[in-house]
Amino acid sequence: MSAETENKKTGLLGWVKNFIIGRAINPFDRSVFHNISLIAFFAWVGLGADGLSSSCYGPSEAFITLGNHFYLGLIVALATAVTIFVIAESYSQLIELFPNGGGGYYVAGHLLSPTLGMISGAALLIDYMLTITLSVASGADALFSLLPITFLPYKIWLAVLVLVVLIVLNLRGVKESITVLMPIFMTFVITHAVIIIYALATHLLGFSAVINATAQDIHSSVSELGLLGVVVLLLRAYSMGAGTYTGIEAVSNGLPLLREPRVKTAKTTMKYMVVSLALVVMGLMFAYTLFRVQPMEGQTLNAVLFNRVAGGWGMWGYLLVMITLVSEAAILFVASQTGFIGGPRILANMAADRWVPKRFALLSDRLVTMNGILIMGIGAIVLMVATRGNVGYLVVLYSINVFITFCLAQAGMVKHWWQVRKEERKWKGKLFVNGIGLIMTSFILVSVTVLKFNDGGWITLFITGSLIAFMLVIRHNYMQIRQLARSTDLLVEQAESNPDMLGIPHAPSEQALRFDPSDRTAVIFVKNYTGVGLKALAAIFRSFGNSYKNYVFVQLGLIDAGAFRGQEEMEQVKQKVENQLNRYVQFLSRFGYHAEGVTLLGTDTVEEASLAAVEILKKHPNVTFFGGQIIFPRNNPLMPILHNYTLFSIQRRLYEEGIPVFILPIKLSPKVD
Repeated sequence: MSAETENKKTGLLGWVKNFIIGRAINPFDRSVFHNISLIAFFAWVGLGADGLSSSCYGPSEAFITLGNHFYLGLIVALATAVTIFVIAESYSQLIELFPNGGGGYYVAGHLLSPTLGMISGAALLIDYMLTITLSVASGADALFSLLPITFLPYKIWLAVLVLVVLIVLNLRGVKESITVLMPIFMTFVITHAVIIIYALATHLLGFSAVINATAQDIHSSVSELGLLGVVVLLLRAYSMGAGTYTGIEAVSNGLPLLREPRVKTAKTTMKYMVVSLALVVMGLMFAYTLFRVQPMEGQTLNAVLFNRVAGGWGMWGYLLVMITLVSEAAILFVASQTGFIGGPRILANMAADRWVPKRFALLSDRLVTMNGILIMGIGAIVLMVATRGNVGYLVVLYSINVFITFCLAQAGMVKHWWQVRKEERKWKGKLFVNGIGLIMTSFILVSVTVLKFNDGGWITLFITGSLIAFMLVIRHNYMQIRQLARSTDLLVEQAESNPDMLGIPHAPSEQALRFDPSDRTAVIFVKNYTGVGLKALAAIFRSFGNSYKNYVFVQLGLIDAGAFRGQEEMEQVKQKVENQLNRYVQFLSRFGYHAEGVTLLGTDTVEEASLAAVEILKKHPNVTFFGGQIIFPRNNPLMPILHNYTLFSIQRRLYEEGIPVFILPIKLSPKVD
């Protein structure tokens, strides 16, 4: 690295960046995957906090729906726990089938169709953005339950501030942010365990009375509403607690972040998550019922319960309630991690399949998908301000989309087990689990959509539908370019069999394969062995003849989210780049010119190209830099966001170093020139 480049990287802006986000991480350090991956316990904190934190609003939404029919809450609690275990078991089967992760997006895309996979991914992206917004808004509600109502106008500003802090933490890296937030998570678990155990223990001796009261409540409810009315009320309350199940899918989406062996770590994480969630949800709903808790203005239902349970303990009771509510607020902030982890991961996967711009697969020097983190965080801030942090409203928006993904994932798995029934010995049991999951999640999706359509549910469907339409447009544009680029693939085949068709003159016999570093040297930035690179090479000869004696091909191998999955995938990227470079070198050597290749690998190809240019200049003082740039249609306004235009960025960077780069325009056409 040159001194000037080092100064730039360690200047004031570099120092500020390192202080806030952290220093760059070397993706080729063999210990990096071990250091940044998550063991099951940390994964429970980072990925399971969303599910566990849903106990702060999911059970209360279900219980409030029951009105004065308190003891029906016990039935809803048991049904909710069963649903948690069914969905979790079905996702455990999904993890086994897709050990590299991807969750609902990959399942629907691979087992149903790419378009249905895209719909699942779009729904999940909106869901993750709402996860962040709802978690932070609910956390602010829990925190402000400790304060007088006069402070409520400041709640939205606290929520926005928390979102900004979380964005910065996630830009530093997933594991680092989880380490900071872990004490909060454990405080929540311990305080809620104390409250729930005490609430249940105080009614343990009167358990028979609870059973009698439940039977009496059911009887009076049937008398008041009729049997059908009671069933409808129970189903309504059950479906309104849909927010409880969100977060269960996070483990399957976050598999690439887990410690090897990933499947075993994921299933252990899932057990931690499901058992803790089921116990907390049932414990809270039982406690609501036993203490006949009713909503109070300015307080969450949990805050009312905690005050009822520990309010008579004097100073220690007040302190416990305060710590418990603060831990609720804090874990809700932690729960937003699921959105910051899962959302960028889904964006990266969809970018690889060209449903969203390719830039969402790029990694920062902290090895995180920075663009994905920023889009999720900024989107959450917009939603927070637009809804004024209204939790009840956000729950409606939130619970629809996750069940779109649930249903598509379960449908894909049902289809898979049926198709492999002749090869899979235990297909019936697996089909049964996913089939039950499909029935449950479909019922909840339809119920919540119908019940809450006029209360804001239509907004979620409209936003999701708009995103789906936008993704279809993006995909169509990428496919158009790919169709045009097929002509360059044909050019490669033809040039391999007939090299002279490109019009490249053979080197004079006295020059053939002679190498003098001081001779005029052409350095060509290429990306894979394609017709674009060959056309750029031919254009150099057309413009300059054989005045250049040496040719150096520099290939930019990008380490993005797709490549950064493990050491094996990294080696595959490196091997691919070297193979592509060798083909350029061998092709030009046929004409008698000296050719060599330089492999560049990194998360920032512009930075790598800048450093490589300085080293090349040391070896070849008489050098000119070239690169071929595809000419995209001018009438398409999406092109600037769909393509990274890396070569132009390299040109600007080298221009700052005083190094000129000549860009050769390459026009794509259905026919080969």
